Amino acid sequence: MTGGGYQRAFIHVARSANVKFSRLAAAAGAALAAAALLAGPASAAPHKPRGAVFVQTDDPAGNTIVAYDRGPDGSLEQAGSYRTGGLGGVLDGSIVDHLASQGSLQLDDGLLYAVNAGSDTITVFAVDGDRLVRRQVLPSFGDFPVSIATHGKLVYVLNARGGGSVQGYARVGGILVPVPLWHRGLGLDPNAAPEFTHTPGQVAFAPDGSQLVVTTKANTNAVDVFSVDRRGGLSPRPTTTVLPGAVPFAVAFDARGNLALAEAGPNAVATFGLDRRGALNRIAQVATGQAATCWIVDVNGRHYLSNAGSGTVSAFDGALAPLGITPTHGGTVDAAASSDGRYLYVQTGASGGVDAFRVGPDGALTAAGSVTVPGAVGGEGIAAS
Repeated sequence: MTGGGYQRAFIHVARSANVKFSRLAAAAGAALAAAALLAGPASAAPHKPRGAVFVQTDDPAGNTIVAYDRGPDGSLEQAGSYRTGGLGGVLDGSIVDHLASQGSLQLDDGLLYAVNAGSDTITVFAVDGDRLVRRQVLPSFGDFPVSIATHGKLVYVLNARGGGSVQGYARVGGILVPVPLWHRGLGLDPNAAPEFTHTPGQVAFAPDGSQLVVTTKANTNAVDVFSVDRRGGLSPRPTTTVLPGAVPFAVAFDARGNLALAEAGPNAVATFGLDRRGALNRIAQVATGQAATCWIVDVNGRHYLSNAGSGTVSAFDGALAPLGITPTHGGTVDAAASSDGRYLYVQTGASGGVDAFRVGPDGALTAAGSVTVPGAVGGEGIAAS
């Protein structure tokens, strides 16, 4: 389909939905047309490093993705930097985590998706090894995007301000087409303060793609779960599980489809079964004994949680038996594992760095060096191949 075809398809959907997206639709259509004209192969001769790590600066003066090559020991070496074409943003009250979210940078099937919180847009890059080509800059159809979820040909973005919202896109080839019908408001209190603890934290798909999960942190202390239909649209309203005092921040899923939740209120990790109705049923909960437990990633069936207030990573097995605590540089925030599960990369927002670790057969972490990301103090967003 040509760029004009994408634009006509989007306008047709917008009119049939009878929603007030006209100005944003025009911007999206222009971006799609430009992308179709400008997009090309990322490199005439493919460049394939052992693996790459991409880090978002979230700089309010101009958001940038910094790319790193992974060495044979897991260490990182800067390979390039790429402007997103948008602006980073800072939530009121945040210090080491300006977005106060998880999943603001997502790598999936040859594309890298980034949020531009300060300009209410998302950026789509084509990926060739450690090299990026900017394909699109699209509106997020909300205020202050902070998290992105992908599944197959579906992409959803979470907007944090204005009571929160999610917006869906269909992936067609190497570009995204926004679908007006796939927009849902969250109905959160837009004036709750402090802002960084009272805005939603993450959007994520269940492993089979049938449900979309949103964490609300301290705004309602809840996990909202929308059903996803076969076309990619959402149920009119979510099923809401309220967890009093939990401040549910971020989620990860294990191989059995159970949801693991970082709870910033009690500084704990909890696991839940997620039923077909979208209700969460608690399995277990264990305190980390650390401060500001907010981020979580699953690696080889083990859960690694970032504790921003302690400057540590806590490790647990699938049954939540503790495996150890590993120190990091200050302000431990978002993390990502290599695709083979051998390395873990953790952002440290106090200095704008990334700490690299080798993951042992028993889940233990061994330091593999650290890098300082230019312009990334307080930044969040990391992805690894």
